[in-house]
Amino acid sequence: MRRYLYPWSKSGIKVFDSDVLVLGSGIAGLYTAIKASEHFQVTVLTKKTIEESNTGHAQGGIAVALNEEDSPTLHFEDTLRAGAGLCDPLVVRILVEEGPTCVEELMNMGAQFDRQDGALALTREAAHSQRRILHALGDATGWEIERALVAKVKENPKVTALEGRFVVDLLENYTGEIVGALVLNEETGEFEGHLANAVVLATGGLGQVYRFTTNPSVATGDGMAIAIRAGAYLMDMEFVQFHPTALFIPNAPCFLISESVRGEGAHLINSAGLRFMENVPGKELAPRDIVARAIWEEMNQGPVYLDFRPIGLERILERFPTIYQTCLNYGMNVCTTPLPIAPAAHYMMGGIATNSFGETSLPRLYAAGECACNGVHGANRLASNSLLDGLVFGARIVEKILQKNYVKRPSWEGVLCPEGGLGRTGINGLGKQVDARGLRTRIQDLMWNSVGILRDEAGLEKAKELLKAWERNELSIRCVDDLETANLLTVGEVIAKAAFDRQESRGGHFRSDYPLRLDERWQKHSLQSKEGYHVHYVPVSGAD
Repeated sequence: MRRYLYPWSKSGIKVFDSDVLVLGSGIAGLYTAIKASEHFQVTVLTKKTIEESNTGHAQGGIAVALNEEDSPTLHFEDTLRAGAGLCDPLVVRILVEEGPTCVEELMNMGAQFDRQDGALALTREAAHSQRRILHALGDATGWEIERALVAKVKENPKVTALEGRFVVDLLENYTGEIVGALVLNEETGEFEGHLANAVVLATGGLGQVYRFTTNPSVATGDGMAIAIRAGAYLMDMEFVQFHPTALFIPNAPCFLISESVRGEGAHLINSAGLRFMENVPGKELAPRDIVARAIWEEMNQGPVYLDFRPIGLERILERFPTIYQTCLNYGMNVCTTPLPIAPAAHYMMGGIATNSFGETSLPRLYAAGECACNGVHGANRLASNSLLDGLVFGARIVEKILQKNYVKRPSWEGVLCPEGGLGRTGINGLGKQVDARGLRTRIQDLMWNSVGILRDEAGLEKAKELLKAWERNELSIRCVDDLETANLLTVGEVIAKAAFDRQESRGGHFRSDYPLRLDERWQKHSLQSKEGYHVHYVPVSGAD
């Protein structure tokens, strides 16, 4: 694997510095930046606009034990159960116990959640034993959280947020510490060097590696790819969560249909109008991997629908105004007609390996949110735990940076750069109309067909070989689309390799040729590095 995606030279590059550099502007990145700004000067970089992230697309809500009938212990037990034996109990305990404080702080930052009779309104989602899901504007929770955090960042003099900055690679010094990032200014086409005492990756997910995904176009696995190129470990990359219910009609995007729709009483029905989850424990509210596979198998017999009508007209309009209006825009009235749905790639349980304070295997490099993996989600994330994850472990990163007490900011002179060849200070083809979509489409189709909901040895072997060949023979860097495609190739190959090596089925990873969960041999986390993506395994534990 190449260390840098693009040849570059230190001379002529404009250099910026700050105490803490945050890459990404979703809930994990912005919350971490706000917390860090209480002590440090912070720079936030985002590759599009500050508002565009997976966070803004989150509908269902944020899971937290605030109800009198609920408790962190019940939340803990539900998370472990959904995680299929691969959650680290220590980090799950941290999530559920520190979560309420972080959510209260989020509300103090301006996030307004729905209320009923003056109290916070709570709903239930799949695999939760209690109603513990906070939501906003019915089904626009992520948008409301992002709105509040963006407003807080924009009014904060100690946070500088720069849009249109694509992070090409991490920068390191001569002692192997990560001291910043090489960044492409998408407006000028020139590289920038951003240095900091601590670098936080909060770049989100990788849903765009699949043909069908609920993720926005920005979710191309950039953080995970640049981390492994720099030498960091990736963990549990075989565990991709496919959301059971995405809109499935011609000429419409894979719009997410929130888990909370089923939590409020909607039914899954087949082409004959019959419920097909009746004999499954939990029925429509079974864990996501189980529901997704049941839908996938039922689709072999014909279309599958989500029937909103049992919820009732008034409740549909109250709880799901965004879903209602979006579906109506595509000619579907969910109040009167069952909605065609299908599974789609949704969330990466794996990511950059970290401990419970967000520390990666590289000095001064931290990670939080969907791009990170500390074992909190195991093999199958419990619905609505992702937003809470970004808050809790983002805050803990700031705690650790304070403990480290970095004093002297890194210098540009101490940064390593590529050896040999002619270095460059920008990407000349940035403004040209270069079509990178052909290769990207092939990657997405291959991953969907061979490394998707159902996997087997032949398909995974094919995926590994093709992805490696494409990276070796077809990858050239001329524009931002090419940079993203390069990152999709990297994360795709890592996922395929991890899925090939894990010869069992667990959570989001299902092998039709190894359909059983085998705890004695496989209750372990997978770890991969850039050395041939070789996979090795470490025990599930509660210790850092």
